[in-house]
Amino acid sequence: MRYFGADYNPEQWPEAVWAQDVALMRAARVNLVSVGVFAWSRLEPAEGEYRFDWLDRVLDRLHAAGIGVALATPTASPPPWFTAAHPDGLAVTDQGVALTHGSRDSYCISAPAYRRASERIAAALGERYAEHPALVLWHIHNEYGTGCFCEHAATAFRAWLARRYGTLEALNEAWTGSFWSQEYHDWAHVRPPRATQYLPNPTQALDWRRFLSDELRAHYVAQRDVLRRYAPTIPATTNFAFGAWVPVNGWQWAGEVDLIAIDCYPDAPGRRGAEQVAFAADLARSLAAAGSTGKPRPWLLMEQAANVVYTPGRMLARAPGELARHTLSHIARGSIGAMHFQWRAAPGGAELWHAAMLPAAGPDCRAFRETVDTGTLVARLSELDGPVSAPVAIVWDPEAWWAMRAPGLPSSDVDYHDEVSRVHAALYRAGITADFARPGADLSGYPLVVVPALYLLAEAGAAALTAYVHRGGTLVVGYFSALVDRDLRRPPDRLCGLDDLLGLRIEEFRPMPPGETAGLSDGSTVSVWRETVHLAGAVAEVTYTDDGGPAVTRNGRAWYLSGRLDPVALQRLLTRIAAGTGIVATAPDGVELIERGDWLVAINHSDRPAGVPASGVDRLTGDTATGTVALAPGGYAVIRRTRPG
Repeated sequence: MRYFGADYNPEQWPEAVWAQDVALMRAARVNLVSVGVFAWSRLEPAEGEYRFDWLDRVLDRLHAAGIGVALATPTASPPPWFTAAHPDGLAVTDQGVALTHGSRDSYCISAPAYRRASERIAAALGERYAEHPALVLWHIHNEYGTGCFCEHAATAFRAWLARRYGTLEALNEAWTGSFWSQEYHDWAHVRPPRATQYLPNPTQALDWRRFLSDELRAHYVAQRDVLRRYAPTIPATTNFAFGAWVPVNGWQWAGEVDLIAIDCYPDAPGRRGAEQVAFAADLARSLAAAGSTGKPRPWLLMEQAANVVYTPGRMLARAPGELARHTLSHIARGSIGAMHFQWRAAPGGAELWHAAMLPAAGPDCRAFRETVDTGTLVARLSELDGPVSAPVAIVWDPEAWWAMRAPGLPSSDVDYHDEVSRVHAALYRAGITADFARPGADLSGYPLVVVPALYLLAEAGAAALTAYVHRGGTLVVGYFSALVDRDLRRPPDRLCGLDDLLGLRIEEFRPMPPGETAGLSDGSTVSVWRETVHLAGAVAEVTYTDDGGPAVTRNGRAWYLSGRLDPVALQRLLTRIAAGTGIVATAPDGVELIERGDWLVAINHSDRPAGVPASGVDRLTGDTATGTVALAPGGYAVIRRTRPG
């Protein structure tokens, strides 16, 4: 069974509306809803005073209709009584300003009172609903990511640093304390990286993000363990959000959740939005694999927007069929379903105009009809199974992303997420599915590994890449990689820690002004970034036309890109390198291809008909294809392939 549903917030509506909700859910083939995510003030209107009668009726009604429940702990939104009783439990900004109650995430993750209250409400829910027949999943908290710079956080940060470094001498060495007189001689003087006069200490700031990831994880684990005492067989998860603001290292969290759950909100319509969907889905699948102990684990799209795309500054209506195409992409790439935020549009509040499966216009509208159509599609995908074929790995490191958020780098135009996204998109457009891999992972199963802008690379990560190439793997390293170690210290007398492997020496960084480009010998261009490179065993595959210097180099199976290639050139180069490893790119322009076991999923994101080479039976239409599958503009096919012989 594939899950299809949404966050459901019945506490926002009169009870008379609930019957209509359930009837419309059944019409849309909804079979799972997440309940209680932001309901703490309704569940516990005063400390220790619980009101579950309304939730009892909601869960009973859903169960009677055959709809399962992902029951949430509401700890992402403490009630007013909590912050009134514990003002020290409110977050403090890096400017030292204490925030007031009035939004969600009004808490300090390190405040003892908040931690106790979180475990109390989790225990109350576990005790009451562990045996409820509607319960399918525990949904703990929501979009972990809120930090705080108060004294509680400072105390916890110092304890974390003491565990990490052991001594102040080791901390001073890691933080390069000799620079700007920042050597510490008393643990009490070490504080979170609040706003300061000029540039902050970058390693202190990076350690702060590492600490927050661990501190947030500890909050999750505490609730999970409480719930396991009451319901040891019910899986638990939390929904990961993506973004530069999120201090959560998914690689470290993956082993703590029973399934990976993600939120995916593309910020662009059309093909770019489809690329973002594929990126999120491939990352979720990779996190699920990383958290396993040999047995593949599931992952779930926990949130998407049903009827709008959130672009900067405006909410654009989804194009016809776009919800179905995005949903199909997630499931083809491994998700066990498709959930949304939210079921019914809110009647008021801060997210009054947020998307919903049942939008503000009610059920008699195009958006709800597409919700129903998408539910029908999901129900027909129950047979789609098997491992996703992903012959390429992209090395992905949240810590490198955090490190590159620091001021004072050679160019603020080099953004880690953008650089990784460009590589993923180039492969995606060619029809090559990619996994993501953490630094230091065993990469031996991949013919091709790409390392884009991996600014921070620890010794173990460098050793893993070297071993991969020596065992016969093909490696592509992008500029701005291996410049610093885990403490953000550069290697002595060189700019890149991988230059021996790459067979070159980088002499100089040459960041480019906005709008400037440099021509290459193959007719392509670079922008944003270029370097002066000297060969030391490598050969130049592509050169700069102005000075003849190496732009793209190859040292055996190790390639290096010293500049930011234009998108067409990047796709052409990666496709060529992939072909040299036996990976064939076959996707027509605008068509997304995913191979999964015996299945081929083809999604046409273009406004033109397209043909895809395949033979087999389309699960959605029952048609048999012999050699070519025809796709209408915006169309898709799910083919169980006929194998030769």
